[in-house]
Amino acid sequence: MLTKKGKYGLKALVHLAGRPPGEATLVTDIAVSNEIPKKFLDTILGELRNAGLVNSKKGKGGGYTLAKPAHEIKVGHIVRVLDGPLAPIQCASVTSYRRCEDCPDEKHCSVRLIMLEARNAIADVLDRRSLAEMRALADSGSPRVA
Repeated sequence: MLTKKGKYGLKALVHLAGRPPGEATLVTDIAVSNEIPKKFLDTILGELRNAGLVNSKKGKGGGYTLAKPAHEIKVGHIVRVLDGPLAPIQCASVTSYRRCEDCPDEKHCSVRLIMLEARNAIADVLDRRSLAEMRALADSGSPRVA
């Protein structure tokens, strides 16, 4: 499940994706526009900066900008930066795999197999879609139907 940190981070990045390239946006503006607590957003944007997804500039004309074009930023990468692995359980994770202590036969474990399927379905969508596509969805107000 997406945490509030992940949700707020996605909302903040979608906000930045709607700004003209290179135009800095104040954290207060992002927070107010998206109903995100400013202090929490400061922390989230710090993590996104450390991950190379946003740039920050202090002083007059300062604020946050995307570090690269929105079409190059994948939603799955954002979610992993803020919330960690996509898999519901560790034995189904690609990036943080760890075998379950109580599993005698991982190859035939029905729980693991269904969780792998769920993880792969989520990753298929999130790793294929970009921040620019999320922005377009916000602008259209309509989800894409497969």
